Amino acid sequence: MSWMEYMESLTEILGTVAFSVSGAMTAIRKKMDILGVVVLGVVTAVGGGIIRDLLLGITPPAAFQDPVYVAWATVTALLAFVLARYSWSEKNRHWFEVFLNFVDSLGLGLFAVIGVRTAIECGYGENGFLSVFVGVLTGVGGGMLRDTMAGEVPKIFRKRIYALAALAGALVYYGIAGRFVSAGGALWLAASLVVVIRLLAAHFEWDLPRVK
Repeated sequence: MSWMEYMESLTEILGTVAFSVSGAMTAIRKKMDILGVVVLGVVTAVGGGIIRDLLLGITPPAAFQDPVYVAWATVTALLAFVLARYSWSEKNRHWFEVFLNFVDSLGLGLFAVIGVRTAIECGYGENGFLSVFVGVLTGVGGGMLRDTMAGEVPKIFRKRIYALAALAGALVYYGIAGRFVSAGGALWLAASLVVVIRLLAAHFEWDLPRVK
């Protein structure tokens, strides 16, 4: 395995773990049992990738070709359940929400960039609209499934510039990868941008206009 292939695999695992934590913690907050925690963790972790692969004609989706990502998501969700069950207290609620926002933002950024990269690798690099659209959908897809299954309006429609952050990261990666910086460097720059936008939006309570 080359260094670049190793970094790509590590990035996908990191994104899977981050989104699994996000899904598991949402299930815990909704007082679901251990099965619900695992299911929501796995769906959040691999849902966006499955949607991406179906759009790009990759069948069966990568999540079913290589079970390593489902395995990582399952173990992560179980660990989150155990930690929450035996260490939870109301004093932790604030830090719970802060950590949930961070891991959700990290997963969003990593998967938005991975989606663009996958579209380019599939031969759609000349189609910027498709590549960026697939990136955004990869980033928000798992979270949309998570929120729907948890009985909430998806964050993409209501919460702290969620989809716009994914769009910014996807555009930056598509614009600079292989042109101004290496693909690996562009990946981390674009993903970091998404995290920073989301954290700033949470801190300053930035939201898109809505009817009150």
